[in-house]
Amino acid sequence: MDDNQIIDLYWSRQETAISETKKKYEKYLFSIANHILALYEDVEESVNDTYLGAWNAMPPHRPAVLSTFLGKITRRLALKKHRMNTAGKRRGTEADLSLDELADCIPTNRTIDEQIDNRELVSVLNDFLTGLPAPQRQVFVCRYWYCDSIVEIAQRFSWSESKVKMTLLRTREKLRLRLKKEGIFL
Repeated sequence: MDDNQIIDLYWSRQETAISETKKKYEKYLFSIANHILALYEDVEESVNDTYLGAWNAMPPHRPAVLSTFLGKITRRLALKKHRMNTAGKRRGTEADLSLDELADCIPTNRTIDEQIDNRELVSVLNDFLTGLPAPQRQVFVCRYWYCDSIVEIAQRFSWSESKVKMTLLRTREKLRLRLKKEGIFL
């Protein structure tokens, strides 16, 4: 079943929308949540809550790209669960590591989630990412959106781990300089 047909099921309030979504996107959603959360039960809960979130959001929202829409819901839910689970402690998950790396290039006393809500930051980030060569942009998104590990990124791009680390380091530095140039977080 294609995405438009699945979205139509949500809009017509047919419960088969959830089973069709699960059939097509469960692996993808589990992958996103698994990179953020440490416990399988939490991953499963986030993915199941994604289906409910999609059910509640459609209608009135009609997503242009269903996979991105679902992925965003899953990521938001998993990060919320992660914050609840790790309040006052550090577990060392890929989400912790990737957000710590970004915190080094975006110095502020606000959380990364609060910064992302800032429209100006979003605009600068989008412009920055658009200006990157495709491989650098894809590696950056894999690490900081999907929270993929260095090893997974290296395998996906057939690069060495050191090349992935260096690419991310240089990209973060470019981002830090761009944000400084734009007057953000000075």
